[in-house]
Amino acid sequence: MSDIAKIVLSYSGGLDTTAILKWLQETYQCEVITFTADLGDGDDYTPVREKALNSGASQVFIDDVR
Repeated sequence: MSDIAKIVLSYSGGLDTTAILKWLQETYQCEVITFTADLGDGDDYTPVREKALNSGASQVFIDDVR
């Protein structure tokens, strides 16, 4: 059992960060919260939010950091 209760993951929605999300949950048996930075490129981040939640993220933060 790990002493880690929560991890915040910088999340892009790609294969690599989605895989590490599950790995962190399984390895550390902890809550994983994702953070995605909207850099103002005009993308719709709804699919990123849905993918994070479907992959097991307990919370998803997407912030406009412009």
